[in-house]
Amino acid sequence: MAARRGDTLLFPTPPVVAAHAAIGGKKEGEGPLAACFDELSADNFFGQSNWEAAEKEMALRAARLCLKKAETTPDNVSLALAGDLQAQCTASSYALRELGIPFVGLFGACSTMAEALGLGAALCSAGMADGLLAMTSSHFCAAERQFRTPLSYGAVRTPTAQWTATAAGACLLRPAGEGVQLCAATFGRVQDYKIKDINNMGAAMAPAAAATLLHYLKDTGSAPADFDRIYTGDLGHVGSQLLRDLLAAEGLLLKNHVDCGCILYDAAEQTVKSGGSGPGCCASVLCGHILPRLEKGTQKRVLFIATGALMSQTTFLQKESIPAIAHLVELRSPQQKEENG
Repeated sequence: MAARRGDTLLFPTPPVVAAHAAIGGKKEGEGPLAACFDELSADNFFGQSNWEAAEKEMALRAARLCLKKAETTPDNVSLALAGDLQAQCTASSYALRELGIPFVGLFGACSTMAEALGLGAALCSAGMADGLLAMTSSHFCAAERQFRTPLSYGAVRTPTAQWTATAAGACLLRPAGEGVQLCAATFGRVQDYKIKDINNMGAAMAPAAAATLLHYLKDTGSAPADFDRIYTGDLGHVGSQLLRDLLAAEGLLLKNHVDCGCILYDAAEQTVKSGGSGPGCCASVLCGHILPRLEKGTQKRVLFIATGALMSQTTFLQKESIPAIAHLVELRSPQQKEENG
């Protein structure tokens, strides 16, 4: 059972990530992390007739591949926690319609993967789930159509804009066993610094990342130097610098920070402006890049902080500001357990 300390849940017997899978599209296959994906498609339609159906297919493939790697079936999964950027999380809902697993839909925008991992770890720790799928996805074309302008308009992208990843990630959690350990989770509080520019998500989300990290450090008595890496989920280049500035104002110099949106693409070569974004960005980087490093022991202890902008296509047209949220999970290498044991 988890113990609560401030905003943070601590898991004395940590649940584990028993298996994981990452699926990506064409642009992801051209980026520096291409070799980290389990599957890449040169066709961003993924064999479907529209972009929204393509995202559903991508999420479904990630879930099925994750289960295959765990040598299990949907019948052995207690629950799926999933969400995406499509209205009413339809990509996740339609994928789970085919899998037939009990499903709880989540909406944390780009923070959804950390939200799903934190909630999933709590449920596993409390004995309420055995096999549990935590998953999310995003699709560049579906997101642009919903939140900005149709691609055919050819709108000019600003330097602060980010590129929504066409990617999906899925993790299978178990209460115990072999795998990367989920040792703690901090659920964030909504932050609003009155940013209204939909093309500057990094500025809107950086305060949320700073707030959640500060809560975790206070709750646990930890320092940034205790971790091999502190990963954030798609602040991009602009938001990452703002995060460092915000923490410096609190007396913290963040020297081991890496942002998933900054490493998924080569910003200069792939014309993604400030970097990657979308729920699938940090989910695929987690499943394809971060978890394998922890499994191999090249990293022993990391923080994974996924950030999300909580506006809708209606609120930004009404000139509302953009509130944001960040959720955090602490991950440890299986080898850390062996050393401590």
